[in-house]
Amino acid sequence: MTQSGLRGEGPAVEDTMPLAQHEKSAGGGHSRRGGSGHGRGNGGRGTGGRGPRRRVLRWSATVLAVVILGTAGAGYLYYEHLNGNIRKGERDSGDSKAQKTKANADGQTPVNILLIGSDSRNSDANVALGGSRENRGSPPLGDVQMLIHLAADRKSAEVVSIPRDTRVDIPKCRDPKTGKEYPPVNTIINESLARGGAGCTLATWQNLTGVYIDHWMTIDFAGVVKMADAIGGVDVCVKQNVWDRSTAAAHGGSGLKLTAGTHKVKGVQALQWLRTRHAWGSDLLRARAQHMYLNSMIRTLKSQSIFTDTGRLLNLTEAATKSLGVSEEIGTPKKLYDLSMQLKTVPTDRITMTTMPNVQDPQNRDHVVPDGANAQKVWKLIRDDVAFDSHGKPEDAKKNAGKSGDKTPPATQPAHPDGQIGVAVQNGTGTSTLAAVPHRATAISQELAQKGFGKAAADSSVTPSASETVVRYPSAELKGDAERVATALGIPTTSVEKSTDVSGVTVVVGADWRQGSSYPKQKAPKAGDIPENSDAINGADTTQCMDVYAPYRW
Repeated sequence: MTQSGLRGEGPAVEDTMPLAQHEKSAGGGHSRRGGSGHGRGNGGRGTGGRGPRRRVLRWSATVLAVVILGTAGAGYLYYEHLNGNIRKGERDSGDSKAQKTKANADGQTPVNILLIGSDSRNSDANVALGGSRENRGSPPLGDVQMLIHLAADRKSAEVVSIPRDTRVDIPKCRDPKTGKEYPPVNTIINESLARGGAGCTLATWQNLTGVYIDHWMTIDFAGVVKMADAIGGVDVCVKQNVWDRSTAAAHGGSGLKLTAGTHKVKGVQALQWLRTRHAWGSDLLRARAQHMYLNSMIRTLKSQSIFTDTGRLLNLTEAATKSLGVSEEIGTPKKLYDLSMQLKTVPTDRITMTTMPNVQDPQNRDHVVPDGANAQKVWKLIRDDVAFDSHGKPEDAKKNAGKSGDKTPPATQPAHPDGQIGVAVQNGTGTSTLAAVPHRATAISQELAQKGFGKAAADSSVTPSASETVVRYPSAELKGDAERVATALGIPTTSVEKSTDVSGVTVVVGADWRQGSSYPKQKAPKAGDIPENSDAINGADTTQCMDVYAPYRW
């Protein structure tokens, strides 16, 4: 199996057909040369001498065809084997309404992938690696959650972690396997995985961030071990000797035990690194250690000749397909391979690992909540496809600019006069950290009425959560009416979008417009302008080394 054998749905058959034609052509050339020489040696014998040669050639061609078809069949069977390894699930199993990012100037769109590390203990391997045998059979929790944003031009990538103990709004979700429905709840984000699977976690993220997430991937304890072994280990660094174990102050621990300096960890030790929390001092610092690991793993993969070393490629492919659960639209080896090739193009110095800015939860000091404006700044950069680093060229930023940077498109002619446009106004100003501003929908509907939109009215039947104010319309004939309403309120027409979730022109007043009657002018985000408390680490930074919390030094 070669690299090209992973490219197509029927890779071995497609890739070996040109080879068959080539071999046939080469065989024909050889027979012609042999025939010519033989003829000269025999002084131009009669046609009777060509009969046996033709039979030999036909026999050789038959054998060659059997060999080629046999190889193709083996390739197909191996591809089907890989396909059978992959666990698939529904992309979105919750109540969320995020819109896909619009294409950039070259027609390219970004890709957003949610990576979820599960604490599942539903197999012997996971129980052995993760302990907590009493929790076997319980729904898994999503203890590691990272959003991977691949820029539209594929020149940069951003990763944002949300700590597992972040309190958020988890929407109504349905378990695709059992059909069980879970009501909306406000609790820590790692519980979303147990309330409808990865699709519920994806819906939770979309509602929190306003970012449309294209795919999800999950990996459990055993999967981490397989992947680490497949690439031969990952370099990590600690400043002091570390031993993450039970102490008088805290029970548990990952068991990680290393001397100060850089070590290549794989197998169980790699899992210990990723699970360590007490020895670093907090969940937030655990996220930093995980980011260091991922950056190092990416550098390792780029330095290895993975795609020219067939044996190593097969090992990695086998480990990946056995380790990952994925959303169904990328649930084939070919699609996973294509996605990995897109990620592979990003230079390491254009990869930025961050943690969502957060503050202590006023309701529970052991939890955190998003840090208001700073968290929103991060999500806006991703929504507008603006790089977290400032290493790109100015033209790249212009090309990738999303809503804030787009030129205003030509307006569509309204279908109705202002006074005849029906407008529903919804209050979406509430967030996981801030309560909705009371009567906000009423205030904006009254503002519209004063501007001549007599059919504008507050819609209290729906209480969405929106990071940005949008104007939605259900069908093409109402696009001009929606743009007219947006213009009257000062909302950019790039925030007007078609949606099947509304029955008429609908203004959703977002968290970016919590006061005032005129929509506040929004500043276009700049590349590299990320909050200081996002704990950013560049993918090319090899100097990163974890500090060890004093009680866990030895």
